[in-house]
Amino acid sequence: MNVGQTVFRSLLEFIPSYEFQLCVDRYQGNRYVKDFSCWDQFLCLVFAQLTARTSLRDIETCLRAQQPSSITWFPSRVSRATLADANEARDWRIYRDFAKYSSA
Repeated sequence: MNVGQTVFRSLLEFIPSYEFQLCVDRYQGNRYVKDFSCWDQFLCLVFAQLTARTSLRDIETCLRAQQPSSITWFPSRVSRATLADANEARDWRIYRDFAKYSSA
């Protein structure tokens, strides 16, 4: 059994969360948000990208399968509707600006 950090959690240490928060604040991404923050959405999308998930249903299934054991970095269960609503409502420029910062 793994008692240390997961590979995913180790990769997250290289992501500058302060710069991400600056991008979120610039476009008021967490305005009117109660539970599912932009950071949570970002973690879901990064996890989906790294594990080659192709649909919202696939992302939800994979996250729920991992939830009890190894994904302690995520605060709550993610449903398709929550992720779909976040993808639709959040400003895409948050992630564009962060990608520009990360690649520079």
